[in-house]
Amino acid sequence: MSSSKSLYELKDLKNSSTEIHATGQDNEIEYFETGSNDRPSSQPHLGYEQHNTSAVRRFFDSFKRADQGPQDEVEATQMNDLTSAISPSSRQAQELEKNESSDNIGANTGHKSDSLKKTIQPRHVLMIALGTGIGTGLLVGNGTALVHAGPAGLLIGYAIMGSILYCIIQACGEMALVYSNLTGGYNAYPSFLVDDGFGFAVAWVYCLQWLCVCPLELVTASMTIKYWTTSVNPDVFVIIFYVLVITINIFGARGYAEAEFFFNCCKILMMTGFFILGIIIDVGGAGNDGFIGGKYWHDPGAFNGKHAIDRFKGVVATLVTAAFAFGGSEFIAITTAEQSNPRKAIPGAAKQMIYRILFLFLATIILLGFLVPYNSDQLLGSTGGGTKASPYVIAVASHGVRVVPHFINAVILLSVLSMANSSFYSSARLFLTLSEQGYAPKVFSYIDRAGRPLIAMGVSALFAVIAFCAASPKEEQVFTWLLAISGLSQLFTWTAICLSHLRFRRAMKVQGRSLGELGFKSQTGVWGSAYACIMMILILIAQFWVAMPPLVKVSWMHKPFSKTTWLCQS
Repeated sequence: MSSSKSLYELKDLKNSSTEIHATGQDNEIEYFETGSNDRPSSQPHLGYEQHNTSAVRRFFDSFKRADQGPQDEVEATQMNDLTSAISPSSRQAQELEKNESSDNIGANTGHKSDSLKKTIQPRHVLMIALGTGIGTGLLVGNGTALVHAGPAGLLIGYAIMGSILYCIIQACGEMALVYSNLTGGYNAYPSFLVDDGFGFAVAWVYCLQWLCVCPLELVTASMTIKYWTTSVNPDVFVIIFYVLVITINIFGARGYAEAEFFFNCCKILMMTGFFILGIIIDVGGAGNDGFIGGKYWHDPGAFNGKHAIDRFKGVVATLVTAAFAFGGSEFIAITTAEQSNPRKAIPGAAKQMIYRILFLFLATIILLGFLVPYNSDQLLGSTGGGTKASPYVIAVASHGVRVVPHFINAVILLSVLSMANSSFYSSARLFLTLSEQGYAPKVFSYIDRAGRPLIAMGVSALFAVIAFCAASPKEEQVFTWLLAISGLSQLFTWTAICLSHLRFRRAMKVQGRSLGELGFKSQTGVWGSAYACIMMILILIAQFWVAMPPLVKVSWMHKPFSKTTWLCQS
């Protein structure tokens, strides 16, 4: 078979008369109960032995390397199929069988982890998709974006990125079901759908992105605490939050998923409450400023900058913050290897994404523009000497509403910790993917009996120590650097998703496969992926332009942002 043909070969469909959710056990207890029924009565009952083993011994034994058993192999076989009841024709099956060495894309990847526990339930996936992106970018970083672009520029930037994100999630959901057993999800797709070299670059950039996010979130958490007190050393809170994040992840995928379910419920309830309260404040029903309406769109204005070029640069600069804010939405694909029923979870999460973009992001950003002027000295990135706070807190507190800002700030703190938890979880899994792809030392592929990639988690924990710069007087500059690195890396990896989806559809066409074979079909199709890919390339080019010395002096341009843009692009 020629190399050009093997590039487009899709893996064979394996007939399976049983649904995934009906065959695989959701947890270890169910597996034990099922397996014990087939054991001869003369053998000692495994549950009795475990019951008599001390909890401490079981805890330490869980850190030993996992042993892959028959159950893992069955689940791996079932989860690697195209999720459809349609099987290939006998002619296709025979042809693919003859070319066994090159016909299976999944086989060529060589990086599926069957030792990971499938403990993430559909309810977890739905909440992860809806609430994971509600963190530092949206709740804190928007202050800097509002200062740079003004309320209209902020809304335009988020609307552009929102349209791009919807196309990306559709493409991501489609491929996630086809390659549901790959650790790291879409981070592994470019290696076999586009090019090995491109896949290597994408894998490392995305991994480094989430390694940067964890310390960024911990720094942000210490900044959030300053709304209540500035007398305590910020590193004290960093230590507390650092230990909390590691403790959650010690419980594996189940601990991460349950924590995210709680965090995301709190975030969504807070955003809903803010939306209602914001409307009441804007029409004069609460606070002491009476009717506000859209006066801040007139004074100080809808855009920041006297010249059109300044305003355009403000919008372009906002796109990076928006990309960072939307980051994490793709976690539905990263977690597929640990989902108990991806057929049910992924399509539902992908279809709900449009409501998240319209309500949780765009609607609340419109309210921010109505309630907070872009020249407020309390916004992060402003030149004033006021105490910096989240724009959501400023939107309520600056109009005389008491008590409520403290609740909002508390939920913002939970949101920041949620993103720290997500970034720690994902960076460890991405290191595992790098190792299994051959892009990192094999030591990072160590998985213990509880399904935890321990060595990779250790690297993530070590990298998070950067957060102890929170006590530095240049804390805001560190925040800006880390945010820009993460945002620009997000654009690069999203571009990789779109390219992978275009190549995937091309492969299906060359092999004569029907879209009806897919368990979930992207609602935007190849045109959506092409649109998103082109837009992100243009945005990356625009970031070069913004980073260059402007033709017209722009007073708000922060040096850390400019330098970081060049750092990420070099």
